[in-house]
Amino acid sequence: MKNVLSTWQLWAILSAVFAAFTAIFAKIGIKEINSDFATFIRTIVILVVLGAILFTTDQFQSVRAIPNKSLLFLILSGLATGGSWICYFRALKIGNASQVAPIDKLSVVLVAIFGVIFLGENLTLSHWIGIGLIAIGAIVIALQ
Repeated sequence: MKNVLSTWQLWAILSAVFAAFTAIFAKIGIKEINSDFATFIRTIVILVVLGAILFTTDQFQSVRAIPNKSLLFLILSGLATGGSWICYFRALKIGNASQVAPIDKLSVVLVAIFGVIFLGENLTLSHWIGIGLIAIGAIVIALQ
């Protein structure tokens, strides 16, 4: 039997749980401060925590050892993450967490579409039905 800690499903569920708490904690935390400054604080916390993890597990790597293509796409991913966080925190500042989070989760639909277009992934009819249901559900919840 496979070690449960090495399954992608466990980590994906934990990601969803942490993302849910992110919305709730952020909505409370940005109540009295600028959303961009809140994003800055969040980023510092993430840097410190990840630095501690890398340090304690001896996982630091030389940046020079990273292939140029990988480095480019990691930089682009970082820029996209930053853009996402800035937009997410601004939306939370203005709207209800219960409405902002479902719209943010339309990223699931976009990842499926982009995965097909850019990564050549193949999705079955049942996958597309599920993706459509996610899109409809996110929109219905957001329109409350």
